[in-house]
Amino acid sequence: MTEQHSRNSQYGVVSRRSLLQSTAALLSLPLITNSTVAVAGEKLAGSGEVVIYSYGGSFTDGVRRHVYAPFTKATGIKVVDVTGDAAESQIKAMHQAGRVDWDVALVTAPAYPEMDEVGTFEPIDYSLWDDEALNGVSESDRLKDAVVAIRNGRLLVYDERAFPKGGPKNWADFWNVKEFPGPRGLDGSLGYANMMFALMADGVAHKDLWPLTDDKVDRALKKLEEIKPHITKWWMAGGEPIQLLINREYAMTSAYDGRALVALQQGAPLRMVWDGATIGLNYWTVIKGGPNTANAQKFIAFVNRAEIAAGFTQGGGYPGPNPNQLKYVPANLAPLISINPENAAKTVKPDMAWALAKHPDGKTNFDHVQERWLAWRAQ
Repeated sequence: MTEQHSRNSQYGVVSRRSLLQSTAALLSLPLITNSTVAVAGEKLAGSGEVVIYSYGGSFTDGVRRHVYAPFTKATGIKVVDVTGDAAESQIKAMHQAGRVDWDVALVTAPAYPEMDEVGTFEPIDYSLWDDEALNGVSESDRLKDAVVAIRNGRLLVYDERAFPKGGPKNWADFWNVKEFPGPRGLDGSLGYANMMFALMADGVAHKDLWPLTDDKVDRALKKLEEIKPHITKWWMAGGEPIQLLINREYAMTSAYDGRALVALQQGAPLRMVWDGATIGLNYWTVIKGGPNTANAQKFIAFVNRAEIAAGFTQGGGYPGPNPNQLKYVPANLAPLISINPENAAKTVKPDMAWALAKHPDGKTNFDHVQERWLAWRAQ
């Protein structure tokens, strides 16, 4: 696991590798009917091009088919895509050099506040958005100069073969080894999510999980001591837990929702449990000083239209924030994604303001929590 991947994992954002591997199996899903193309209207019509950074591989292949091609057809604006492992360092380098070559980029939630503070991004032009997008994407996901692009979850997944009469329904059941016996897995690299799971198993309500103060960390680590003997392997890479479930080396585990979704689409006998899933975010941004800012704003408006948002979910493997897209997502996919209202109501979002604030030891609160986690794991 690279340093960048490890740091991103602390915040629950999706890494490039996780996106690529989760996307590949979804590309076989049918293309949506892009009626939106016919009604994009003069507001989004244009010419020229827009340069968009994304993660490459199967992720970008899927988004090209489901988003970029319809955007060009509807607006007359050509998409030029660039790919790479991490946009943030490259955007900073472009600004320092005084030459910005990109227009739109995906930026991780932990990187966004610092970049925003120094004026890296253009304000989003919400006047270009249609009503279905404005009503669908909540205000908390529509920031001044960023919009949630990807909403991913870490959740409990179990092997239905291990529990033919019904499996665990929440994290308290994960800790209940008497009624739900079998080998378990948790992420060995991620501190805060495991602590959240432990606190929920110990009876803490979702609304009381944040902030993750030292007393709550103490309580979580004490609860984790109970389950530690039943963790047969602490997984480290995103693909591990699902494969270990399929191999029957786990009966249940925490896992990325995108990985579980792909396995289910391929017929794996797994069940996703949304109660207590932790949510991570990646953002769309329009880069200040880019060569095609007006076209970039039109792209951001277009990708958040409900039908195109459904295409992004199918092409990219993880959903954007507009639940109106559920009208256009294939029926077998809609119940499995985080923005389905039934699932969304059971999830826990990170408190990014607290996470990125300074702890009394001078580190960010998240870095402090991660150090506590690593020290506990080393015991």
